[in-house]
Amino acid sequence: MEIDIKKKDENFLLFTIEGVDDAFINAIRRISTVEVPTMAIETVEILKNDAKIFDEALAHRLGLVPLTTDVDSMVLASECDCEEDNCPRCSVSLLLKEKGPKTVYSGDLKSQDPEVVPYNDTIPLLKLKEGEEVELIAIAQLGLGLEHAKWEPTTACVYKYYPKITIDTETCEACGLCASECPRGVYEFDEKKNLVKVIDLENCSMCKTCVRGCTSDSITVEGQEGKYIFRIETDGSLSPEEVLKRACDILSDKSNEVIEFCK
Repeated sequence: MEIDIKKKDENFLLFTIEGVDDAFINAIRRISTVEVPTMAIETVEILKNDAKIFDEALAHRLGLVPLTTDVDSMVLASECDCEEDNCPRCSVSLLLKEKGPKTVYSGDLKSQDPEVVPYNDTIPLLKLKEGEEVELIAIAQLGLGLEHAKWEPTTACVYKYYPKITIDTETCEACGLCASECPRGVYEFDEKKNLVKVIDLENCSMCKTCVRGCTSDSITVEGQEGKYIFRIETDGSLSPEEVLKRACDILSDKSNEVIEFCK
């Protein structure tokens, strides 16, 4: 297996991977999306709400606020043996108490755990007019995207075959139509040399606009089996590297369970 990182920042990772098959890469994609646990607000106790927003709508909006997650320090609520509310092993309380006039943002939530806080402080929650107040207690729990989308750590997790473009130089008429019609700037037409060159192969979406535009049928676009371009973006609850690492661990554990069962 060969992995080559192409682009990377806090919440985005783009890399190529070679030496695997469709089943493996799709399993990693699927697990990264719905089986890597994150923290999200599950229950909300609203003590006071004078704003022009229904309690249910406010609770739903709170549930979609991405929270930073320390997976190792928490357990899934479904796996916790606690018999009391607000168990510190499986939940974290966040308090909100504000008075208008003001716009209340996610950064106004006060967490009892410094490791579990809103990733983005500028998500608007509600607006309060003069004299209006809001007061609530939100309980965040560790959960899986299999249960609800609010626990999905990824906003995008996709892969595609690594593109392979072949230009038959013997039949190519160097008309430049492929370069002008390509929507993603994959080709460049050198008028001096009367030559078409591929300059951004990895940006090719394999839409085959160039193939349809080529009057001499000189271009072939296909995917390379066993080689993929993988892109993952997260909501800030976990880094892309952490999501992929945990997805691989989960897949490994599942494989070991199958092996043990077959013995």
